[in-house]
Amino acid sequence: MPPEAIIDCLLFQDAKARAIAFDDISDHVGRPDRFIWIELKSPDSQTIARLGNELGLHALALEDAISTHQRSKLEEYDGHMFIATRTAQLWESRLELGETHLFVGSNFVVAIRHGSGSGYQRISERLQRCPNGIKAATPYALYLVLDLIVDQFRPVIEGMQERFQSLESQLMSGARRGRDMLQQLYAMKRELAALRDAAEPMQEITQNLIRLHPELSTKELKAYYRDIHDHAVRVSAAIDHLRVSTSDAMQFHLASLSVKQNESVQKLAGWGALLALPTVVFSLYGMNFDYMPELKWPWAYPALLLTTGISVLVLYRRLKRRGWI
Repeated sequence: MPPEAIIDCLLFQDAKARAIAFDDISDHVGRPDRFIWIELKSPDSQTIARLGNELGLHALALEDAISTHQRSKLEEYDGHMFIATRTAQLWESRLELGETHLFVGSNFVVAIRHGSGSGYQRISERLQRCPNGIKAATPYALYLVLDLIVDQFRPVIEGMQERFQSLESQLMSGARRGRDMLQQLYAMKRELAALRDAAEPMQEITQNLIRLHPELSTKELKAYYRDIHDHAVRVSAAIDHLRVSTSDAMQFHLASLSVKQNESVQKLAGWGALLALPTVVFSLYGMNFDYMPELKWPWAYPALLLTTGISVLVLYRRLKRRGWI
């Protein structure tokens, strides 16, 4: 078993906490006067198997805990529950998603982290200083984990909002246009879609805990679980709003490119009209006519040039007023 996989293995008894050996977990399972908190980081299959033996976990739940890229879900087994959630954080302005798998029993909570994440060390600290009327037990520990997961979405959303505002300012000022801007907006839209897929299932998970598991959302903690659900709803709403804003920015960007292209076409058409007028007139003098104006009237060429010049000038002024050139 890799020791770096075990972050915490604590036993809470008589309002006191102490570390216990991983192999001693089974000695305390099922005892209502004790509570076990375990945190693992990217454990291997051997560690998961030993955890299952110590806690009596279902084989299917252990398979889910080993594999990553699990969809968010809540599954019930005999004597315990398995919860899979997605986590998110911003690293150097880049969205990174991770996973947390939870085993929840009558007197134990196991948090298994996969991928990026800040960890749950603060959970054990808060369990050691529980507020009045609440003790270190499964309901409160599960609340702390879910609350922390939902709260971690807030700085991610705030960071993406700042990123969008920066892109929007550049777009409105015309400082950056073209394919690069469109690629950045599309990349942000994809990240928001992934963030929404990670955050939205938390509403269903917390709602199921409140409605179907009164042993976890106890009378003292029901308001806390409702608060998690409200935060999850607000997170999803903020993500949806940002997704709509990003889509609108993409449409505005494409419309701006189309308008700019139309303006270029108009200018080309305007200059083409100016060149077409003398071209038509002077091309006639390239024809092999028997009678040419300059043969009978010596002022024909100057008059023709003057008339053509005046016509071009009048056409230029009209096109200029209409913004075609």
